[in-house]
Amino acid sequence: MAGSLRNTIKALQTFLDTSLEELIVSPTSVSAQVLSLFHRVAQTVPAYKDFLQQQGIDPTQIQTLEDFVTLPLTTKDNYLRQFPLPRLCRDGKLETCDMMAVSSGSTGEPTFWPRFITDEYQIATRFEQIFADSFAADQKRTLAVVCFALGTWVGGMYTANCCRHLASKGYPLTVITPGNNKTEILRVVQALGPMFEQVVLLGYPPFLKDVIDTGLTEGVPWPQYHLKWVMAGEVFSEAWRDLIGTRVGSTNSCFDSASLYGTADAGVLGNETPLSICIRRFLANHPDIAAEVFGEARLPTLVQYDPTSRYFEVTEEGTLLFSGNNGIPLIRYHICDRGGIFPYDQMLAFLQAHGFDAITTLQQQGHAPIRPLPFVYVFGRSHFTVSFFGANIYPENVTVGLEQPEICDWVTGKFVMQVQTDADQNSHLVIYVELAPGQTASIAREHAMAQSILQQLRRLNSEFANYVPASYQTPQIHLLANGDPTYFPVGIKHRYTRSPENSRID
Repeated sequence: MAGSLRNTIKALQTFLDTSLEELIVSPTSVSAQVLSLFHRVAQTVPAYKDFLQQQGIDPTQIQTLEDFVTLPLTTKDNYLRQFPLPRLCRDGKLETCDMMAVSSGSTGEPTFWPRFITDEYQIATRFEQIFADSFAADQKRTLAVVCFALGTWVGGMYTANCCRHLASKGYPLTVITPGNNKTEILRVVQALGPMFEQVVLLGYPPFLKDVIDTGLTEGVPWPQYHLKWVMAGEVFSEAWRDLIGTRVGSTNSCFDSASLYGTADAGVLGNETPLSICIRRFLANHPDIAAEVFGEARLPTLVQYDPTSRYFEVTEEGTLLFSGNNGIPLIRYHICDRGGIFPYDQMLAFLQAHGFDAITTLQQQGHAPIRPLPFVYVFGRSHFTVSFFGANIYPENVTVGLEQPEICDWVTGKFVMQVQTDADQNSHLVIYVELAPGQTASIAREHAMAQSILQQLRRLNSEFANYVPASYQTPQIHLLANGDPTYFPVGIKHRYTRSPENSRID
């Protein structure tokens, strides 16, 4: 007990006394950090010790990074679900963790993720990057409004804790937690916002848009609060960022918002920076160059990460692995997200070769520390696509069509894609779109949306443009009322695709 208390105090003191620059730039090499983590886990986590033994691996033989990458991948199925929860924790003791989160995943089966307060400090550093480098919250009185759902889900409580850690470090930051109660969010922003120099909303992108749009209809003066926003959980387009920025009076797209790449498994793995946003905005306007970088016709989330905190690898299939210390330490954990990694110098050199000087461009927009951290890009799970005439259609492609100025005021941003067959067994791309509150459907609106989405699909998705016959390219649009119980039920996590079974046009 005494040793645990000393370690807790030491970790807290280190976090409080160490500057952001020192926390990010570790004097220890990445390979040494990764190998040290592996050996600690192999020695102190009973489940991983058993896992290696079952695989016939002697951990003392893993002495280099080349050795490390030969270790078997861990997954939910081959590792987490094979051992009792306590054996997955340090020293086999669940009681060494003081917080539990739950994720349901795509199967609906709950997974429990324990953690201790010391696990939160390295995640708090990701929040510190955003609040300091993007929002200058180390110098401005800031109200952080946590709009993620509270309860056992990871987002709300984790975010609130990390923001409070920043306040403990001396940031003039005050946290309030209305969760995903829209009425309460608008109430606290209007009541408390005038007392601060800026307000930061933290939540899922479509929910934040709903909050902002509802606030506008109710006369909330968003620009007066110098609003910033932090997102997680979904890929969004740069057109979406511009749309939200316009509605809240944003003056600098690279500095007024940031997205987190986070998971219930291990907290925040990486975060957008002013530099990564600057690069992504360039690539959004140059889809051919983006396709060279990312290998696909859709724009992923692009963040920077600290390899001494979360070490990323990429499988031959183009999915991501990471290793990191948590309540359940994870080694070469296969998270199933499609994506890739780029060393910092390689990314900047590639862009320079295509005529884009990212650092100079960013410095013209505002001052931000340039941190030479590597980049990771994330498309998300591949099952969120539909296949149409052999072309993969991504939600991100459709989203841009709905975010055009002549369309965006009618809709919430939610939609469901399906490939349906007619009586002659011809396939059609059908998209169900949720109307914004108070909006009504019309043939003219359906036609306008179909043309807007078609234009963006042709521009952004070369497979679509070349594989799908012209006579089948125009999607069929169905406008549904806000909160439609079949496609857009309230309170249920939204999915942008549905399986083609029983999908028929009569």
